[in-house]
Amino acid sequence: MARAAARRVEPIPECAAAPAPTLERRCEARGKFLFVGDTKLWVKGVTYGTFAPRADGYPFPDEATIERDFALMASNGINAVRTYTLPPRSLLDAAERNGLRVMAGLPWEQHINFLDQPSRRRAIEHKVRAGIAACAAHPAILGFAIGNEIPPQIVRWHGRRRIERFLARLYEAAKQEDPGALVTYVNFPTTEYLELPFLDFVCFNVYLEARERLEAYLARLQNLAGERPLVMAEIGLDSRRNGERAQAESLAWQVRSAFAAGCAGAVVFAWTDTWYRGGYDIEDWDFGMTTRGRSPKRALAAVRDAYAEVPFPRDLAWPRITVVVCSCNGARTIRDTLEGLKRLAYPEFEVIVVNDGSTDATPAIAAQYGVRLISTENRGLSSARNTGWQAATGEIVAYIDDDAYPDPHWLHYLAYSFITGDWVGVGGPNIAPAGDGPIAECVAHAPGGPVHVLLSDREAEHIPGCNMAFRREALAAIGGFDPRYRAAGDDVDVCWRLQARGGKIGFHAGAMDWHHRRNSLAMYWRQQKGYGKAEALLEEKWPERYGAAGHLAWAGRLYGRGITRGIPFGRSHVYGGVWGSAAYQSLYQPAPLTLACLPLMPEWYLAIGALAVLSLLGLSWPPLAYALPLAVLAAAAPVVQAVVSTRRLPMKRRALTAFLHLLQPLARLVGRLQHGLTPWRRRGGGRALLPRRIERSAWRENWRAPLEWLQELECRLHEHGVPALRGGEFDRWDLEARCGALGTARALLAMEDHGAGRQLARWRLWPCPSAPGIAVAAICAALALGAVRDSAWAAAVVLSAAALLSAWRTAVDCGLALRALDREVQRMENP
Repeated sequence: MARAAARRVEPIPECAAAPAPTLERRCEARGKFLFVGDTKLWVKGVTYGTFAPRADGYPFPDEATIERDFALMASNGINAVRTYTLPPRSLLDAAERNGLRVMAGLPWEQHINFLDQPSRRRAIEHKVRAGIAACAAHPAILGFAIGNEIPPQIVRWHGRRRIERFLARLYEAAKQEDPGALVTYVNFPTTEYLELPFLDFVCFNVYLEARERLEAYLARLQNLAGERPLVMAEIGLDSRRNGERAQAESLAWQVRSAFAAGCAGAVVFAWTDTWYRGGYDIEDWDFGMTTRGRSPKRALAAVRDAYAEVPFPRDLAWPRITVVVCSCNGARTIRDTLEGLKRLAYPEFEVIVVNDGSTDATPAIAAQYGVRLISTENRGLSSARNTGWQAATGEIVAYIDDDAYPDPHWLHYLAYSFITGDWVGVGGPNIAPAGDGPIAECVAHAPGGPVHVLLSDREAEHIPGCNMAFRREALAAIGGFDPRYRAAGDDVDVCWRLQARGGKIGFHAGAMDWHHRRNSLAMYWRQQKGYGKAEALLEEKWPERYGAAGHLAWAGRLYGRGITRGIPFGRSHVYGGVWGSAAYQSLYQPAPLTLACLPLMPEWYLAIGALAVLSLLGLSWPPLAYALPLAVLAAAAPVVQAVVSTRRLPMKRRALTAFLHLLQPLARLVGRLQHGLTPWRRRGGGRALLPRRIERSAWRENWRAPLEWLQELECRLHEHGVPALRGGEFDRWDLEARCGALGTARALLAMEDHGAGRQLARWRLWPCPSAPGIAVAAICAALALGAVRDSAWAAAVVLSAAALLSAWRTAVDCGLALRALDREVQRMENP
């Protein structure tokens, strides 16, 4: 072992360099990756510098050294160089000759309080502009970095929002000088909380020496990056302290982990041990892949091998995958889908197109691509999905919609997640492609799109149907998709059923596809109405997941561009540690107030309508005119939310997108109401009991754990369509049954042990009217009395009816829930 550790790694001869590719086209950011034309660009980079300034002031080696360095880089599979200072044209020319692209850093005084003086701010902007103008449009430019690791103390001093605004200002300046260039800012974990949505791609410097920690943090960074490419701008290990073998091994897995996590690129720090900083040569760190004399270390060969396998090792045993495309009259877009599937780089897959009773050219188009075409009568989306997986020969079944098309490595990332994780299903992001028109662009930023819901950075509660994959055996175990969902809701239901069986759903940011959004307001309205219908069907099957008003509360967090933001109450907070010393500093949003969340629900429009009716009654009884300001405030709340949610969009897109934020919940509400998902719906059936407290008991000769009693009661309620909520850690009740929106009933179990396995189960059941129901009844009754006193009979009649109706519905809802509990408890007593 010692002999092997001392073995010298021979330099790779310069003559081994492959012919340098021409850099004719500029890089573009598309979704989660970078492209040059139609070719994906994997950034396989290395940092270069900083070096002591030359006699002419440039902080780079002489031209001959640069040429040798770049040739050796190219011969080792490196295609990108990151500089921390502005590169001279001669360096860019050398990079072009060797087929290297340069991410040029724009240095400025970011380590001092640069925002305190207006003159300094202007000088920084002028310096950035001049630097970009000097390099603008050079074919070797990969992009510009307008900053690198602003110290957390400086960010705390100025406040994150001022820093964000200043970086946005530098970004705009960079775009003005070179509109076609990619622009980024290189962040690091200590200021992770900076929100910079304007950047073309996201860069982070991360040094983690444990593979599991790095992979977990990469997943977090991908979710912070959203729909933009993520490039690891610095990864590395010091060979002076860890040894050359450890450095090589660490860089190999760091590079592989970065690309396996869906990163668009990785940049190793650094090319050489030579490092100049603060006016001095740094002699006690050796991060380079070559020595100060440019002799390669073990790390160079390790990185070369890792870069050669991007994005995944060639020797992985890839599982066979069946891709299923379900289509009903999808002729307008399915050709794009099938063309995209032809471009997949995955080694072992088949494509099945299920033609669900199309009357257009869908089957004829599919037949042109040599796929397995299965035609059926029109039976709905879920049935078509079942036809697909039942005919599949792959152990994994991946679904993509007929109005979407995949990234070339879509299946690789899905399969890699299955290989490395214990998932029954895996999904990825779906991103709206550019060029679909202004309405489609606005719809992409509107709510109601196919978003994913994450429980953690890598585990999902829900993955949308346009980009999801499952183990075939897992689908078979649950009987596939539920045929009741003919157009939507099938993906939500199948995820919940798999999770109910103990399965876990994974998410991989690299497994992306492009998904066309609706391109007209009428199509968007119909889509959202259909989603409202799907919600009604889901609520019938999963009533416990819906609130009393009929709104679904996800356990995870929704991710996507079109999320409507609630009215902000309270400020977000940055976790910085004591004195700002935390190495990883994150942004924490305040818990939303219940009142602030109510306008997000489609049912809020019903509240607006009720307040409007009260305002109209003011014509009969003037005191009710005071309801008008409340109605105005209620109507203004969604408008404020729409404005807040679209404030970062280009001005020409804000008005229409804000309108869609208002239209979407109304369309959902119409779909819900038309299919029975109403705030006044009832579950469980039967006649209501008189709301009162009930106590029951049951003697058993065979002992049974209290938990088993409660679980049986919960299951019995679910079987009869009654939502059952478990009591929390601080509640003095065990189960709550809900048959209506205005009242529930609760159950408490106490067990008496009488020895020899005998026990007495005591149940206490009691009604629990809802606070809103009582409040509405009381307020309407009080107003009705006032109207009677003033002889405003029309208002008095309406208000009295509202009070009686609210009180009656509250009592009935409590009685129905009480009956449901009592019925099942008695059946348990007398099995």
